[in-house]
Amino acid sequence: MKPEAELKIVFDQAGDADAQFVRDHLDFYNVGVTGVSAYYPVNFFLKNDRGETMGGLLGSVWGGWLHITFLWIDEAVRGRRWATRLMDEAEAYAIERHCHSATLDTHSFQARPFYEKRGYEVFGTLDDYPKGHKKFFLRKKLTPQ
Repeated sequence: MKPEAELKIVFDQAGDADAQFVRDHLDFYNVGVTGVSAYYPVNFFLKNDRGETMGGLLGSVWGGWLHITFLWIDEAVRGRRWATRLMDEAEAYAIERHCHSATLDTHSFQARPFYEKRGYEVFGTLDDYPKGHKKFFLRKKLTPQ
């Protein structure tokens, strides 16, 4: 490795390969420290008969937790319980992989009441994220059916 003076910080919005490299190496570190190597991506998609994506739930399972990163339903099909069904699928998948809990975050202008109806509870809040709004961090204990 060259001296630190040879390094530079580079801003790259695309940077997909570099971003994956950083994620992979942090994952390797986490596995090395904890010994927990079982990691599962969680990607469920809602498709119409033309194969168009009308919604989805993205996240991961690691360390006994389901982490839901994104949940989105197209406006054309909202109000038809698709979000509930996607959450049910993700939580069932996590339970199959021996998860004890789930976590996610949402904003004050998003779906906090939806998650609370599902048994999620707020354990942290960031004010003015963005200004005039809040970001909530929620968790839920998962129980096998």
